[in-house]
Amino acid sequence: MNKRPRTSIGKAVVNVWQREVGELSARNFTHRVGGSEDLVLRLELYRKLEKHRGCVNTISFNAAGDILVSGSDDKRVILWNWETGKVQLSFHSGHNNNIFQAKIMPYTDDRSIITCAADGQVRHAQISDQGQVKTSLLGKHLGRSHKLAIEPGSPHIFYTCGEDGLVQHFDLRTGAATELFTCQPLDGRRSHMPAIHLNAIAIDPRNPNFFAVAGSDEYTRLFDIRKYKWDGSSDFGQPANFFCPPHLISDGRVGITGLAFSEQSELLVSYNDENIYLFERDMGLGPNPVPTSPVSMGSDASEMSDDHQSEASPSTMAIDESTAPQVYKGHRNCETVKGVNFFGPKCEYVVSGSDCARIFIWKKKGGELIRVMEADKHVVNCIESHPHTTVLASSGIDSDIKIWTPKANERATLPQNIEKKKPRARGWMYRLSSPEDLMLQLFSLQRQRVSPERDGENSNDGQELLELIMAFQRNSDDSSEDGGDTSSQDDLFC
Repeated sequence: MNKRPRTSIGKAVVNVWQREVGELSARNFTHRVGGSEDLVLRLELYRKLEKHRGCVNTISFNAAGDILVSGSDDKRVILWNWETGKVQLSFHSGHNNNIFQAKIMPYTDDRSIITCAADGQVRHAQISDQGQVKTSLLGKHLGRSHKLAIEPGSPHIFYTCGEDGLVQHFDLRTGAATELFTCQPLDGRRSHMPAIHLNAIAIDPRNPNFFAVAGSDEYTRLFDIRKYKWDGSSDFGQPANFFCPPHLISDGRVGITGLAFSEQSELLVSYNDENIYLFERDMGLGPNPVPTSPVSMGSDASEMSDDHQSEASPSTMAIDESTAPQVYKGHRNCETVKGVNFFGPKCEYVVSGSDCARIFIWKKKGGELIRVMEADKHVVNCIESHPHTTVLASSGIDSDIKIWTPKANERATLPQNIEKKKPRARGWMYRLSSPEDLMLQLFSLQRQRVSPERDGENSNDGQELLELIMAFQRNSDDSSEDGGDTSSQDDLFC
């Protein structure tokens, strides 16, 4: 006899009954309720946090979840009590350009905050018992620094990446920055970029020895910090693994704007002008992928489960659908450097902003789109999940922060006009529209030209220089054509 499928209300009643009779622990009850699709469908705007005077480029909860920290184009960092909407503390970061990320270091009583910005600086803010703030410069990138990643559970250690391709390791106990490596293109297809412009970095919470970086090419690179020799005696630039959807291998038009690890070590990757993909641990291409031919996504799962290591399967093998990454479609990611995130107590959902000013929420398993919410006048860039409850925070080009809670009386349905005209891709990943961008690339090209590693190689510097100048001219022309667009160049990097 077929069982009648339970409704969400029926499931909730059963969960309450199981908790009351002791068949369901309080922890598991909380997880089941928090991951309920019913709550996701009842999310609505709870309040707006209004104090910044510019795009809000970064939002992050503290470990307890009672404080939200934000950073903006106004160069200020604000700590909010998001439930009341009150500002706990506001201070100038010390940066001289847009703040791109601000995070509270764990186990510091919310008194230690690290930031990175469009000026390339990495700064540390320390808050005294009296509420006074002292900021100091820890390190610098040559070009914008979009993201940083804190080692889980550590009040001292974090990493940064920048458009110069450099990945740095910081320890607040010494205040010193260690330059780990500069991310290099996998092949010669991107000769105008001596280094990969890095937009995203993330650390695996289940094994903090592994961190991933991604930027202006199609690959996410996974590194094992244990392979780094702190005396500088080893070449640490070789990734332990690469990740890329099979159809994007050797696609020089795409890049990556956002990365996130789930609690199960799944890797979420958001591509510009493309889709979002979820990689299981056994979907890597191995440490030496072949970029010019299709590569099977298959790998040695048993080895991967231990250390993320995998060997790429022979390129002649067919790609099994069961080993292809899950895809999430519907949003638009052309205009800005957008993040991507998980949502739910067990990472049951995937969330992203969009160029159409909306938040998109998919079921992680299966990729079904279940929510689309209006959340900005222009573009939504950041979405952060509360660490303990069903609450979302979002920000973008607007100068406010929006808090979303499941308080709606009715369950939402998908709007009819999800598919909107796709915005024209601006090619932001390779924009050279300002003299500063052009100079950054010229300096990088000069460093590459004089590198001892290039001794004996055929020089192609003239061609590379020509490509740089042509790219600069092309993007300058594009900016002139966009006369009706009021967004500034800095807005594109919010």
